[in-house]
Amino acid sequence: MLSLMHTSSASAVATASGGDHPQAILDLIKHLLSFFLQSSLSIRSFAGRWQLLFSKFEPLHSILESLSSSSHWTDNLLLQTLLPDLLSTLQRLKHLSEQCADPCFSGGKLRMQSDLDVLSSTLSNHIRDLGLLFRSGVLQRRSAATVLSRPHRGSDSEDVQLFIRDIFTRLQIGGIEFKKKALESFLQLLSDDAQSVGLVAKEGNITCLIQLLDLHDIPEIQHQAVTAVSILASANEDTRKCVFEGGGLGPMLRILDNASIPLKERAAIAVESITAEAENAWAVSVYSGVSVLIEACRSGSLATQSHSAGAIRNLACVMNMRASLAEEGAVPVLVHLLSSSSAAAQEKAAAGLWILAESGGYFRDLILQERGLQKLMRLIISQSSSDVLETVLRAITSLSAADSVVGILSSSTAFIVQIGELIKQGSSNLQQLSATLLANLLVSDENKRAISSCMYSLMKLMECPKPEGPQDSAAQALVALLSVRSNKKELVSDEKNLMRLVQMLDVKNDSVPKKLPVAVVMAILSSESHFCRQRLLAAGAHRYLQLLAELEVPGASKAAQKLTKSRIKAIFSMIGKE
Repeated sequence: MLSLMHTSSASAVATASGGDHPQAILDLIKHLLSFFLQSSLSIRSFAGRWQLLFSKFEPLHSILESLSSSSHWTDNLLLQTLLPDLLSTLQRLKHLSEQCADPCFSGGKLRMQSDLDVLSSTLSNHIRDLGLLFRSGVLQRRSAATVLSRPHRGSDSEDVQLFIRDIFTRLQIGGIEFKKKALESFLQLLSDDAQSVGLVAKEGNITCLIQLLDLHDIPEIQHQAVTAVSILASANEDTRKCVFEGGGLGPMLRILDNASIPLKERAAIAVESITAEAENAWAVSVYSGVSVLIEACRSGSLATQSHSAGAIRNLACVMNMRASLAEEGAVPVLVHLLSSSSAAAQEKAAAGLWILAESGGYFRDLILQERGLQKLMRLIISQSSSDVLETVLRAITSLSAADSVVGILSSSTAFIVQIGELIKQGSSNLQQLSATLLANLLVSDENKRAISSCMYSLMKLMECPKPEGPQDSAAQALVALLSVRSNKKELVSDEKNLMRLVQMLDVKNDSVPKKLPVAVVMAILSSESHFCRQRLLAAGAHRYLQLLAELEVPGASKAAQKLTKSRIKAIFSMIGKE
């Protein structure tokens, strides 16, 4: 039987030798498979290994039948590579089968066992690759190119899905040139059509892309793979999850630690994006990544520093990571980045310091020891970016939990003046943060006079019902400024300010808690200023205060009495003159 099959197979070889058309190669492969299916179980030498091989022949034969029934299988360049490789494996296996069937064979047993094991593993790889190619669906399309044509913007989702499957098929089973072309087309898709990125998590095997990150011996492929993974990690939640679950964090940290500047920058983007999810951030410690990020902040390019600082900020949000950040020296590095020429690096460093300062006195002390407060104060004065200023204000506010910080801030005229400017001209967030901070400081009378022009903005903040906190802070800050006599007169002298205050006393105005404008009126009446009282009376404040007193609003009765006392004094004064 073996001799007969050998003759049949030899005839098939002769038939196919006239050309290398895929059909001819496939015919020869089928002849060899028929031979193995009939003869492999009859081989007595190394029977166990031949039984294992036999179990792979039938699945392989089934896949080949499915492939050959596809519409354009002969046009596919990948298949034109896979089939000759499979033929070569089967021919080597046939040679071994002849040796094993020969009763006179006296070769080395260990060598034969090793050769059979290698070919068995190789055969499994062929089955995997051919199965992957068939399941991708690309054989149903004419595809003689290295990759399918990239769908144009707005293409049918089915075309995009097929293109993505084709890309990842070639990444897994193609040679170097296939991988290069596939990655090039994939990067074009990612950059040109953001909507298609969402399909990658569903249709692509991101794990196989991640495996290319460590191809140091093929820099072009590694560079393309790093770029693609970085884009996917920062694209959306689904692709970021796929990158993390596919094991992308470790290779990206290695690249960040030891690669060229462009690769480090892309790796830093990926790490920052991955660690944005708290459940991912803890894994940085598994790869000793904290020290890598800190070193990248010290010596990387501006872009690398910025994204690495962003990753450290993300780690600071995870309670279990804070000890590692302290031990590795994250605080000095973040403080140093406050002086960076990159606004993005400054903002992310300030955010990291803010989160750490919020966590407790230990980190506040570390930041103060590194003179982080002074650098943050300088940024408030010199920085113009609203995003940076907002984060810096939050960091300073967190540090102000320490009494020593309150003293430093309160005594800085330049800082107080800038806070006043932010209340006047900043975004709504900056106004609210500045008012909250100002309300908690111990500002000198001289500095209160210096920022009196922000009182109108504080009045407007009191009218904003959402969120509630800034209303209280604005009122507290305004009351503090009104401890200066000249500020009181300035406030009531401005008709708009005065009417705004009186309107807030109206019970029909439910956007403002009444205790707040009452507190402002009490601050104005705290001195014996006849002018201020007369202005409030003329604006109709007394009538509203009486109504609020009846409603038992705190301070309203006392404020109404003060204004009544002023009115009685005015009447007696007029009688005396008469």
